[in-house]
Amino acid sequence: MIKQAIIPLAGQGTRLLPLTSVFAKELLPINGKPGVEYILDECIEAGIKEVIFIISKKKIMIKNYFYNDAFFKKIISSKKDKRIKSEYKKILKYKKMIKFVYQNSPLGTGDAALKTQKFIKDKYFLMLLPDDLIIKKNCSKDMISVHKINKASVMASMLVKRNNVSRWGIYKLSKKINKNNYKISDVIEKPSIKKAPSNQAVIGRYILPKTIFNEIKKLKPGKGQEIHITDAIRSLIKKNSKFIAHKFKGKYLDCGTMSGYINSSKEIAKL
Repeated sequence: MIKQAIIPLAGQGTRLLPLTSVFAKELLPINGKPGVEYILDECIEAGIKEVIFIISKKKIMIKNYFYNDAFFKKIISSKKDKRIKSEYKKILKYKKMIKFVYQNSPLGTGDAALKTQKFIKDKYFLMLLPDDLIIKKNCSKDMISVHKINKASVMASMLVKRNNVSRWGIYKLSKKINKNNYKISDVIEKPSIKKAPSNQAVIGRYILPKTIFNEIKKLKPGKGQEIHITDAIRSLIKKNSKFIAHKFKGKYLDCGTMSGYINSSKEIAKL
């Protein structure tokens, strides 16, 4: 059973400047609720018991958000506000399941994952990227079900426009398992339109084997001089590790750009 999740939060958030010049993008409110809390709620509903946040010293406000006990206790004792008390109880619930590790240089998703190696206990773990929200259906929960049936690694998949493939990791599909799941034979990080093997893109949900850490250690910097988790996945596929692309049923929201961030609040407000 998948009981641990890791969430890379050390990114600089340049696509959301100027907001992120003073504030962690993961704490920006989406329809009145910090974005990272949507990810945590998805994890809890999927049965995750421990979440490892990868932050940087510049993103210490994320840790402070969950460790601001003195502030809440003072406000609660003076205001007697039920809403504030409820919010504090929710934060305490999150706090019990979170660990923090640090990635102080922005060296990519693979490097971020590697920082968590000593904390991962089981053969497989979940990784979620906070810029990618999936609403209306719990993608992580569905992926865990696929993993249990197939005893394999699973990654979320979405059809993207052909002229946008260079923004994503792109799958080469191998064998159809059923209407929502395909075995993959390759995945390429941000390919050109000509070199893209499909227009099925990796979305920020991964069930990965613990063995991926050994592959990450062997990698040299790739696109953008970063260590990409996609390149480590490619290495495992070449060694015959089974990876499945899962076409999720929920609605995808991109919170990593200004237009996407604004649209996410509008979409969630409709629920």
